[in-house]
Amino acid sequence: MSFFGKIKSAVRGNPVLREYEVGKHVASAGPGLMWKIFAAVKKNTGKPASVFMFNKQSPEFEKLPKKTREVIIEMLKKGPAQLVKLRHPRLLTVDHPIEESNDCLAFAAEPLFASLANLLGHYDNLPSPLPLVIKEHELYPIELQYGLLQVASALDFLHRDVKLMHGNLTPENVVVTRQGDWKLMGFNFCCFSHYQTDAQTTFQFREWNTKSPLHTNPALDYLAPEYVLSKSCSEHSDVYSFCMLTYAVYNQGKPLYESNNNVLSFKQNVEQVSRVTEAVLGRVPAEFKALVREGLSMEPSVRP
Repeated sequence: MSFFGKIKSAVRGNPVLREYEVGKHVASAGPGLMWKIFAAVKKNTGKPASVFMFNKQSPEFEKLPKKTREVIIEMLKKGPAQLVKLRHPRLLTVDHPIEESNDCLAFAAEPLFASLANLLGHYDNLPSPLPLVIKEHELYPIELQYGLLQVASALDFLHRDVKLMHGNLTPENVVVTRQGDWKLMGFNFCCFSHYQTDAQTTFQFREWNTKSPLHTNPALDYLAPEYVLSKSCSEHSDVYSFCMLTYAVYNQGKPLYESNNNVLSFKQNVEQVSRVTEAVLGRVPAEFKALVREGLSMEPSVRP
């Protein structure tokens, strides 16, 4: 940002907050649930919206080394910056692109109820006391099936029409509207295709970096094995993540195995995933179990 830009930002604050009347804090979303989501109204139209905010001046963030803060900020900016270029009914609709000021990052989107992670019991960065509408919300089987179908529709659009791999499909990156629709967001680690034949699409690859700050890599618990083991990825990698997401939504929001951001644990867990039986898949509906098991295959080409 230029010197003039910094002065203008300091004087006027974040442009998103000038255009939207921000109400109560309702949810959290994105990598590490770092985005706080607020109910909002656009001032000049009265149209309901949601405002995503990340506070750059929080004590927890300010105590981090400068380089770490810079990496986190750039990662957070990439997701909504990419999302604003995409239009599909199953993707989060951005009403105002991301803006940065001295104190925060912010962007505006369609009205939201919560992230899927919040509804599955992950409450990081939520207000205290916890809103009862989230704490007591129950996801019914038909809602889960329809929601997963909506996410699958979003992936189909990305893979077929945009030639884009999402790269970090987790409950934190699925948001739920006030009408109950599931929308995909969180394009912080997306990969575009750079080579394509009739038989295969090859995607750009960003290596999982063990030295990067927490949440500035794709979430290992949902990541396809080839991303780490062979340093490659494809649309089949998203299929693996979708199947892990499917397992999680039917099993109290927990992935099949937890790697705790540790690559060694991830490699050990991947070996166990390759031997998963339908019996291990817990509450996943019987009609989905064979599909999920196939989608969790070590070999990408075998996945649906």
